[in-house]
Amino acid sequence: MNLQEIIDRLNLTVLTDPRDFTLIQPDGGYSSDLLSCVMAGAKSNYLWVTLQAHLNIVAVAALLEVAAIIITENAQPDSATISKANEQGVILLSTAAQTYEVDGKLWEMGIQIHK
Repeated sequence: MNLQEIIDRLNLTVLTDPRDFTLIQPDGGYSSDLLSCVMAGAKSNYLWVTLQAHLNIVAVAALLEVAAIIITENAQPDSATISKANEQGVILLSTAAQTYEVDGKLWEMGIQIHK
């Protein structure tokens, strides 16, 4: 399943610059709000599901080369975070849904979420 299909099915809002999301095929997922856990457990080309929306998520996502960050529970990054994400090539997506709900829907769609 490609990222555009995930965006459409979960009704996610794209916060960063648009690109061809059909070319991105996430390999799995990881769900955590602790950056140290994400650094230890997430893998390259995974979706990262979190309610964190601060600048440090961009640094971690860029380091790990995640497919995208899904920010949950209406948490919204500030403009500096979005700008940095665009500079680093990190895709930021948002939703009002709770993390647990997003994880469940991704699992049903065949994207394994590792915690």
